Formats: sequence, C-alpha cells, structure tokens
Amino acid sequence: MTTTGPVVRHARREDVPAILELIRELADYEHELHSVEATEAKLLETIAFAPSDETASPSPATGLPVTEQTSPAKPARCLVLKTLTGVPAGIALYFYNYSTWRARPGIYLEDLYVKQSERKNGYGKRLLVELAKEVVAMQGGRLEWSVLKWNEPSIKFYESIGAKMMSEWVGMRVDGDGLTKLATLLD
Repeated sequence: MTTTGPVVRHARREDVPAILELIRELADYEHELHSVEATEAKLLETIAFAPSDETASPSPATGLPVTEQTSPAKPARCLVLKTLTGVPAGIALYFYNYSTWRARPGIYLEDLYVKQSERKNGYGKRLLVELAKEVVAMQGGRLEWSVLKWNEPSIKFYESIGAKMMSEWVGMRVDGDGLTKLATLLD
C-alpha cells in the first residue's frame, strides 16, 4: 500500500527521543525552555504507548486507540505525525477529561506542536482531526485545550477550524511549593 500523506499514529516507546526533542522545541518557542523537566525516563513512565509492531491504531472495531492502559501514573497518550520520509514533524500530547454537566468523557489536548519548518502543510489540522475522531468514537462531549494569549497565529488557526475562545473562564493552577502547601493545609 502506498502512503499518500503524512502518517499519524499513537506513539511507541521508540518515539520517545523525538517526542522529547519536540517538547523542548515547543518550550523554546514559548520562551520556557528553562522550565522543561521532562526526560526520556519520565516520558516512558507517564505515556501510554502503542505496541512497537504494526498493530492497527485506532482499533478498526471501536475507533479507539490501541495502547497501554491509561492510569493515574500513566495518564497521557501521544499522537506522532511523521512526514513521508519518516521524520517526526509534530505531536499531540493529550489525556482524558470529563464533563459533569454532560456526563460524558472528552479529551484535553495538553500540547500540540508542529516543527516550525513543517508548518503550513496541514499537519496541525491533521493531528486535531485525529483527536476529534477519537472523541467522536468514544461518544465524548468535547475536545479542549489552552493557548497562550500572545500566540496569535495559533489562535487564528484554531478559530479557522471551528474552535471557540472561552473568554468566560480563567485558568487556575497550583504547583510546586503551593501544591505541597495545599496538600497539607488541613493537617
């Protein structure tokens, strides 16, 4: 069978060096390279990988990915997009979420990144389409993500594919020492 476009598939363990490289490129693009704590070992521990053989992913029967099981310790999955020459050009790291009002699962896209040299080829759209297919296959309610306010090219791209900015919501986060403090607040 001849491939006529880029290949998008769930990450395999052997993709980890390329995934880490793309994560570091994304962090550099966002002026946060100094914040990257990810290592190959940490990625191997926390991403649910597809088998290394040519097993179909997603499953033809369900449309859902064929990977290791997700769990609290291994919550993430990753799509890898490779060019026709087999070069990793993009990733979509994601995990499952839940809508209480809809009582339906969904996907939260933690990071979408396409190498700068590979942009304008439809690769970002291709990764998002694959995620949308998974949400539909699992009868989910939504695909959502965050984007930096200054990243106008990405915002325009997302709006062009039908995404809506959720201006009524404000992102909140507790991490680092604040997380430790919160965990012991009532001790």
